[in-house]
Amino acid sequence: MDAAEPGFTRPGGRTARTRAAVLDATYAELVARGYAGLTVENVADRSGVHKTTVYRRWGSVDGLVADALSLAADTFWPIPDTGSIEQDLLAVAREVVVGFTDPELRAAPAAVIAASFQSPRAATALHEFLVARQEQAAVVVTRAVDRGEIPAGVDGVEAIRVLCAPLYYRLFITREPVDDGTAVRAAAVALAALRAGAV
Repeated sequence: MDAAEPGFTRPGGRTARTRAAVLDATYAELVARGYAGLTVENVADRSGVHKTTVYRRWGSVDGLVADALSLAADTFWPIPDTGSIEQDLLAVAREVVVGFTDPELRAAPAAVIAASFQSPRAATALHEFLVARQEQAAVVVTRAVDRGEIPAGVDGVEAIRVLCAPLYYRLFITREPVDDGTAVRAAAVALAALRAGAV
């Protein structure tokens, strides 16, 4: 993602507050109207920031969505550290399940994923967001190798993909129910793959 594009600076103070207000409004508008109904004007109205400022800094709705994901990727995400790879994997899986099933949490990420199918720039930003999250979560595998729980040489990022893939498949492809039992099974499969050195 080009840091020189509108909306991709990392300013502080008043500018940071403006950015936060605009991007919060972007998420709210995505949830309320979907990508097709997202407009710079509505984001400006909801955020209280003049639309000329929004156009100048973000350029378009694609710029808004991409920057919203860029900001989310930079947000601290507490990675579980239970002392056990089994429990760490389960905690990551549960985080995904809760994020997409809790009525108060699921609307925004679901709206962003829907937007990624309609906007190449949003798709790129979503990809970069997920890569960042996978790399952050992969530390649970690194710790487990250091503790001697699993073989050296495994790919931590690939292990997180194996963990999350069945959850996303049910959530977005088959639309099957996803619950804590689903998280438990996904964690067990990922752990078996790690112990076998299959990732």
